[in-house]
Amino acid sequence: MDMFTIRGARDSLADLPAIETARLSVAALQPADAAALRRLTDDPAITAAVDFLPTPFTLQDAEDLIRSGRRGRDCFLGAWTRGGDDPGVAPDPAGRDLVGVVGTHLRGTGTIEIGYWIGGAARGRGFAYEAVSAILGLLGARFPARLVVAECRPANVASWGLLQKLGFRDTGEEGHRPGRRLLRRD
Repeated sequence: MDMFTIRGARDSLADLPAIETARLSVAALQPADAAALRRLTDDPAITAAVDFLPTPFTLQDAEDLIRSGRRGRDCFLGAWTRGGDDPGVAPDPAGRDLVGVVGTHLRGTGTIEIGYWIGGAARGRGFAYEAVSAILGLLGARFPARLVVAECRPANVASWGLLQKLGFRDTGEEGHRPGRRLLRRD
């Protein structure tokens, strides 16, 4: 294996391992997860906040989003409750409940962008902090030289506060998406 092959394998999100937290299993979404992803994401509160998600969010959209991870530049990880009996969350037929998604995206040679969304019934219960915190730990170990960034609307008080709690700071720069600011994790 030469140096270019080793770097190519290391600079990929395609094989991120699953992570267990106190309440969640976080793992790359698979084709079999498309129906659960559609159920969670086909919510105007989510599709309005995440600029690349169409409304309505169809099963085909879910399948396409999951497939986008094949190239290794993007990976969407599902945050599933462990045990499948969380009150207020619609049960998945497989016996687990998808409560959120964390997106990871390689940007250039030195940056990883993260983003996330949490389903309505699961909001305000600490799932976003738990899932994103676990992913940040994984990314920090896997890509120690990369800067981790996020984009957020300042008016999105809940996400802005969560990002600050996770160690992100406003860079003072506009993000690439309309109305968003760029935050970086120190």
